[in-house]
Amino acid sequence: MWKLTRRALLFGGGAAVGAWGAGRFGPALPTRDGTTSLIPPANADTLNDASGLNETPIFRHVTLNDDVGDVLVARLRGELDEARESRRPVCLSAARHSMGGQSIPRGGHAITCDNGFVEPDTANGTYRVHSGARWGQVIAALDPLGFSPKVMQSNNDFGVGSTFAVNAHGWPVPHGPMGSTVREFRMVTHDGDWITCSREENADLFAMTMGGYGLTGLITDLTVEMAPNRRLEPDFVKLPGENLGLAFADALSDGSIDMAYGRLNVDRDRFFQDALLITYRPSADQTELPPASGSGTLAHIARDIFRAQLGNETVKKGRWFVESTLSPVITGGAATRNSLINEPVVTLDDGDPSRTDILHEYFIAPDRFADFVRVCQRVIPSSYQELLNITLRYVQADTESWLSYAPEPRIAAVMLFSQEMTTRGEEDMARMTRALIDGVLDIGGSYYLPYRLHATQEQFLRAYPRAPEFAAKKREIDPDLRFRNALWDRYLEPL
Repeated sequence: MWKLTRRALLFGGGAAVGAWGAGRFGPALPTRDGTTSLIPPANADTLNDASGLNETPIFRHVTLNDDVGDVLVARLRGELDEARESRRPVCLSAARHSMGGQSIPRGGHAITCDNGFVEPDTANGTYRVHSGARWGQVIAALDPLGFSPKVMQSNNDFGVGSTFAVNAHGWPVPHGPMGSTVREFRMVTHDGDWITCSREENADLFAMTMGGYGLTGLITDLTVEMAPNRRLEPDFVKLPGENLGLAFADALSDGSIDMAYGRLNVDRDRFFQDALLITYRPSADQTELPPASGSGTLAHIARDIFRAQLGNETVKKGRWFVESTLSPVITGGAATRNSLINEPVVTLDDGDPSRTDILHEYFIAPDRFADFVRVCQRVIPSSYQELLNITLRYVQADTESWLSYAPEPRIAAVMLFSQEMTTRGEEDMARMTRALIDGVLDIGGSYYLPYRLHATQEQFLRAYPRAPEFAAKKREIDPDLRFRNALWDRYLEPL
């Protein structure tokens, strides 16, 4: 018999950084309705990311699976030396789940790290991990020992080093972003030095690299905090959408909740009017925890229902009924912390080459969440875009990273849109994005940088006021501007 899991009936938690997709952007092609398609032919001399909209020319793409040590460092130095001689940029990544070319060096050396090394240290409550390891590999190493990643993204196929580079968050509470759990990391600098960075050693470089999008150096490995794996029991609360922010913050006040997230109704008749808050507390029984699992077959069935929402308000209404009414009854049983986070993002792949999934993420103070709901109600329904999901999470304040999106505690709103891959779809997405960012900035919030680069320069500087300081320091520590990507080219290079 299939096990009815929370993931299966709630149709995925929404990724913090990414979706899926392969190279799909290039020469414009006419479509039946006269719009312009953005679907290209494959090209061996280009690289794309999860949006499928960033087919970018590169000089070389290499994959390194060497263990952390002299061989790996020598190979990284070799790429840097060759790039320096020809004045080409370098960028290190893992899965390239970003959506705006943040992991792609135009005309440069794209390096992919792919190594699952994880070394737990139970005495110190940490693990050392290769920057190219995926979170699923971390879970597999920690789970038999009774531990779990303290903070990770909501899906298990992202790279650990990349998570630190974008300073992603998850739904364990009440923590800050993943960077807050990193004790130290080692990195190859622009001149080939292999250095250690922590809050005590090279502290400025530590804080810049946390959420610095790979613009300071090439991370080889990290030492990260872990947490006990525990059996957790869910609690479901329905409430008005405008009340979710304060209710979320209030629910965490007693310290008993281990994981939490929220949802809003996305059908157009009751758009964002209804909310669901799901919290997880440790159960009384913590004996004989089962091995970490995922949703399995039912997750793929759920994907079909999730995708059937596209252009179908009846299905959206039905999905909300399942989430808010049926699921709490059927999937109200306990699950381990590791099982809840052990789900690949590819589960939700739509398989439609004419559309792409685009994520947005906004960060709002809990007491301004009602204002955020009104901004979305004003902007999104009037757009051409199809919103399929919104997941809400809590992020503790991050006062360390130079490009912090949460200088105070925030509610993170992760939205998944299905976008038509045409010029019409892209132009409308850009217009809607800028309108949402304006509304969020006006209520004191911010937006997340790993997604499409549709924000204006003014919006970027309003959301990230330390960006000029970051750019100036980057030029000091990387005078040849060896580490570059589309984010640098678009926003930071002009500063």
